[in-house]
Amino acid sequence: MDTETLDLRQIPPPERHPLIFQTFENLEPDRSFILINDHDPKPLYYQFQFEREGQFTWEYLEQGPRDWRVRVGRVAPES
Repeated sequence: MDTETLDLRQIPPPERHPLIFQTFENLEPDRSFILINDHDPKPLYYQFQFEREGQFTWEYLEQGPRDWRVRVGRVAPES
């Protein structure tokens, strides 16, 4: 299974969250993408919690000091 990587380090900050949420919306259920950032994306986690509670997974793969990598997944709806 290929996992998309979204490297935000060269993307202007105002464009980051819209791009992340668009990438999330395009995910099939039970799929994920790797987010790479130059700082801890904890505020993004809180935004996901507020806007997509129960719809996502969040797993730190690397936590600085230079780069942060997070696997963000889309939860399959319960049937």
